[in-house]
Amino acid sequence: MEIFIPPLVLGVLGLILGIVIYIVGKYFGVQEDTRIDVIESMLPRYNCGACGYGGCRDMAHGLLAKESQVAQCKPIKADAKDALTKALEEMFKAETAKASH
Repeated sequence: MEIFIPPLVLGVLGLILGIVIYIVGKYFGVQEDTRIDVIESMLPRYNCGACGYGGCRDMAHGLLAKESQVAQCKPIKADAKDALTKALEEMFKAETAKASH
């Protein structure tokens, strides 16, 4: 019977710690802006750093914060550049409209 005590204790401990991790993740988790994923998907995703950022995700953060411009991305094609500029304008218009209500 003594052989079942260690697995039982470890199982209960694992269950308790799992619940604690879930609760902490639920209440202290950070929700990232989904617009960053949209912007990043429109960039070439070469992560070349030619724009001055560490990669395309960082560039997306900069674009969303209005700290950078689409023209900083060197490898982006002209049609993708236009589409990204248009998408950013729409995002900023929606943000302004949402803030005014």
